[in-house]
Amino acid sequence: MLHIDQNGRVSNKKIKLAIRLAIQKKPMTHVSGIIVHQTGGSTAQSAYNSYKAGSSGAHFLIDKDGTIYQTASLNYQTWHVGKLKARCLVNMTCAQTELKALKKFNPTSEHRREIAKKVPNRYPANQDSIGIELVGEALPKTVPEEKRVYETVAKEQNASLEWLIGQLRFNFKIPLTEVFRHPVVSRKNPTEAATARW
Repeated sequence: MLHIDQNGRVSNKKIKLAIRLAIQKKPMTHVSGIIVHQTGGSTAQSAYNSYKAGSSGAHFLIDKDGTIYQTASLNYQTWHVGKLKARCLVNMTCAQTELKALKKFNPTSEHRREIAKKVPNRYPANQDSIGIELVGEALPKTVPEEKRVYETVAKEQNASLEWLIGQLRFNFKIPLTEVFRHPVVSRKNPTEAATARW
């Protein structure tokens, strides 16, 4: 079991503290899920450097050798999800009014409708999810981002990811049904975290 102190910092020999205050946003009062990402860059340092800008980031970063860094307090939201997709389409639970609204492609309106719901009727969002980033590039860099393919997640990363998700699920009582790859919940490159295993 992870020990999480009053400041939302994890104390465990498997996790190195590398808190980047700039990516911490509003307080996170409840955790409903976990979202798994890939960074798009080739090193942990490049991801960590990008956090300096403070726009987006995740709570944890897992390097290719399996090293886990905590980069944000679990007491705060980070911007790592983006606009939510309609979960009711996958669950086949959309009301007729929702189906009618979804016929017109408008990700912003779709997100507004979704964020008004609670998990499990919507996917976990920035306000109630823990973000975990795996270092991994989307290649080749010579093509548009949407056509790139994310590199395979290293076995060391997957081992660390499986352990970390297990610990977080236990601590926050998160069901396995609320752990997702980024492209499942938001419109992202479908190959992102495709080879992540937990």
